[in-house]
Amino acid sequence: MSDRVALEVIIPAYNEEERLGRTLARVAEYYESQPYTWRCVVVNDGSKDSTAKIIQDVAECDPRFGLLEYGGNRGKGFAVRYGILRANADRVLFCDADLATPQEETEKLLAAMEAGAPVAIGSRPLKDSALEVRQPLYRELLGRAFNKCVQLLCVKGIDDTQCGFKMFTAASAQEIFSRCKLDGFGFDFEAMMIARDLGYDIAEVPIRWRHQEGSKVVLLRDGPRMLRDLVKLRMWGKKTRLELNPEK
Repeated sequence: MSDRVALEVIIPAYNEEERLGRTLARVAEYYESQPYTWRCVVVNDGSKDSTAKIIQDVAECDPRFGLLEYGGNRGKGFAVRYGILRANADRVLFCDADLATPQEETEKLLAAMEAGAPVAIGSRPLKDSALEVRQPLYRELLGRAFNKCVQLLCVKGIDDTQCGFKMFTAASAQEIFSRCKLDGFGFDFEAMMIARDLGYDIAEVPIRWRHQEGSKVVLLRDGPRMLRDLVKLRMWGKKTRLELNPEK
């Protein structure tokens, strides 16, 4: 997968056998109709099911798909970082395996980049976003409260740091993710904070979004961890945040 493409899609996956086949079929169906070259790489985060075999079987038939693996379950943040830092594309998009944000929304992020943004992210709270299937009310309210904490402690002015649909230029992807250190779900706001530290403009883009069952985020377990990560990032200070991560 050494040939450079216009867009590389990174999908982190942990025990995604039930929907990964449909996801990859939809990815192929959509991007085959686009005028640019593309590749899709699934990063297997230590899955215990047939996730790896599914992508291997697809890749045998279509070389535009690929699989990356490493030892053990390291966390979504590690998986995304691992994939992005090994991408070979003009632009890199990472999205969730559930495709809660339809692939058609890629063009909105690309348009923001054509307008000059080095980082473009899907944002659910924006006025023009369409939440076609909303998540349960308690998750939505907790998400809003958490985002207030993110704005207070880390990234002011960003309405949605946690949406799993973000695009980066090749340069910004390398600059940002080579410095990211959080392996868990807090990687999203860490990446946005580092982007701001580096002086990158972040374009928030309204999107279509549909809640999908099967989220790997367990609020009672992961919520406190993410709050601790928020505080940790703030206490580190800009100098420490911008230190390169020796484990990429």
